[in-house]
Amino acid sequence: QVQLVESGGGLVQAGGSLRLACAASTRTFSSYAVGWFRQAPGKEREFLAAITWSGSSTTYADSVKGRFTISRDNAKNTGYLQLNSLKPEDTAVYYCAARYARGVYNYTNNNDYEYWGQGTQVTVSS
Repeated sequence: QVQLVESGGGLVQAGGSLRLACAASTRTFSSYAVGWFRQAPGKEREFLAAITWSGSSTTYADSVKGRFTISRDNAKNTGYLQLNSLKPEDTAVYYCAARYARGVYNYTNNNDYEYWGQGTQVTVSS
């Protein structure tokens, strides 16, 4: 069982930045693909970004491409999502997710992931 804990959310003005972190409880974090999702009130959970176990490949949703950057530090068992140029419509609860995967495929669907964090709130004011 892998536990994921997100941190780094908060209140920021439009145009600002935040860096979200996802700390994993497993020492084999380097064998897990990681994804980031968000869910705004009344909306479905939305894929944002994914990264392979090695960090060699990433993929992004069109809505965040060029503004958000996914990364990971396997030595620290932690994944990251850098949020830049934030907009009020980015307001949501942000979740990280992980699945055991040593391939080069990036997973973009909710059902692809085995483990989820509890979420961290990001609020962007106008």
